[in-house]
Amino acid sequence: MILHVDMDAFFASVEQRDTPELLGKPVIVAGHSGRSVVSAASYEARKFGIHSAMPVFQARQKCPHLIIQPGSREKYVRDSRKIMAILRQFSPLVEPVSIDEAFLDITGCEKLIGTPEQAAKKIKTEIVNQLALTCSVGAAPVRFLAKIASDMNKPDGLTIISPMAMAQVIDTLPISKVPGVGAQAMAQMKSLHIETLGDVKKFDPKLLKNKFGSFGQRLFQLAKGIDPTPIEPERPRKSISGEVTLSRDISDPREVKSLLLAQAHRVGNELRTYNQRCRKVGIKLKFSDFSQITRGKTLETWISSSNAIFDQAVSLYDDLNITKKIRLVGVGVSEFQDRETPVQLSLFADETPQNSRQWEDVDRVMDSVLAKFGPDVLNKANLKNHKISPKYIGDRKVNPLCAVEVTITGRVQGVCFRHETQLAARDRGLSGHVRNMPNGSVQALFQGNQENIQDMLTWCRKGATFSEVKDVNIRPVSVDPALTHFEIGY
Repeated sequence: MILHVDMDAFFASVEQRDTPELLGKPVIVAGHSGRSVVSAASYEARKFGIHSAMPVFQARQKCPHLIIQPGSREKYVRDSRKIMAILRQFSPLVEPVSIDEAFLDITGCEKLIGTPEQAAKKIKTEIVNQLALTCSVGAAPVRFLAKIASDMNKPDGLTIISPMAMAQVIDTLPISKVPGVGAQAMAQMKSLHIETLGDVKKFDPKLLKNKFGSFGQRLFQLAKGIDPTPIEPERPRKSISGEVTLSRDISDPREVKSLLLAQAHRVGNELRTYNQRCRKVGIKLKFSDFSQITRGKTLETWISSSNAIFDQAVSLYDDLNITKKIRLVGVGVSEFQDRETPVQLSLFADETPQNSRQWEDVDRVMDSVLAKFGPDVLNKANLKNHKISPKYIGDRKVNPLCAVEVTITGRVQGVCFRHETQLAARDRGLSGHVRNMPNGSVQALFQGNQENIQDMLTWCRKGATFSEVKDVNIRPVSVDPALTHFEIGY
């Protein structure tokens, strides 16, 4: 039997667990910019028709008293690892398919863990006891039905599809519930009068292949109750990427490179977590008209340091002739190799292998510090060794950098206010810091495009979740060219 374990509204449930006053309230995990989308919605929020990937402004329209939490990927990753460790106590064949779901093959484990129903109940109990979170579990003889079963009785559900019940479930299963059947496929299904998975068995496999390609063959197999897809506990990752959608379009190369640096650090950290090096680096840019481009290069040497990834990303960016404003910046790496695998050294490398290894060692020390003390205690260095943006793009003058020191008074101190301020500033491409002051106020330094700073000041006057801003005092200060990140101070 195959089990599929799916956490219930994972991100939102973690936030409700860690902040008890959020329990029973409509909560979403998302950013606060005008372009933010919902990452996760609590079941209380889902009652208003809110769902993942919905724009936040639409979610607010559906639920005016909606609570928005900024979220913490580091916290979710930490809990995800604990969940996967629990699952591996029940079977050696555990395949994580995302941060909050996994398949288990428990075939042959019955004497140790009991029946599929008993095993599923034990898993649910362990997750509740250790993490105070609920999950939904589906069990079936084949993989695709296990996934469908886990979604049948959410939240905190348990659904078992026995071998005897398989045929009936397949015959009555709406075709829209089958993984892989999207909007385009549904239009063709309607033209063939296919309403359930069982209806697929009425058609010749050759016709299905002509209509749907290789997926048509898979559909016919699924309709027969056949799913040979194995559970692969060590499925290798093929790529790692990070991207950020901005609250305002930008055109200043300095700002773009600062964002490339942040994403290179994020990607490099994850790459080193898996003890891998990469040989291919790529960038992704989406413009104000929603068009986008990607560029990549394959290197002669293997790298894992954030600095090396950033250098390649900047090189790709500098080769472009960008005339449009940018709304999204992303960095990705692929073509992996284990860090301990011997490599052929290049005779003409730009930097010596010793220097490259030193940067990797520095990054690994930094990774350890961040893992222990949080993501905001350290940041990568500055951009002073890279080209600074020109004063003009075409015949349009670029809005120059400026900096302001801001003192915010009221009920504003706390981790939530600082964290949300950091996210809002980063969304606007600003650098600087935010910290609590002994007199009960919060002090922040914002540096960047003048228009973006004005927008940030508007945000400050409104305040973060659960805060009450009394006053905002602003003082212009000198621009610091070395300041390229927004940090949380303590």
